[in-house]
Amino acid sequence: VQLQASGGGLVQAGGSLILSCASSGSNFSLNTMGWFRQIPGAQRELVAFIHSGGSASYPHSVKGRFTISRNDAENLVFLQMNSLKPEDTGVYYCHDFTHTVWGQGTLVTVSS
Repeated sequence: VQLQASGGGLVQAGGSLILSCASSGSNFSLNTMGWFRQIPGAQRELVAFIHSGGSASYPHSVKGRFTISRNDAENLVFLQMNSLKPEDTGVYYCHDFTHTVWGQGTLVTVSS
């Protein structure tokens, strides 16, 4: 399984971005997928995950601002990020929990 993430960029505080992750694996609909982020010197932090069937979970830091979704027909998982804050800056990684696979990371920079 390989994951290809895209959609990062530079955005002003209060703005929005959507990240996408394409999976090469089969039976994608059965996989639990997630997004993590990492800033230099810190551990990778989970920001959202979604189970097979669509139930999702978020940490308090992003709840109400981020939404994870999936398109099982196209092997895609998305992270819609709204009301972005400078502290959301980091490299965002797509993760396949079922196969323990990481995408390559995409940089999100939120300017104040």
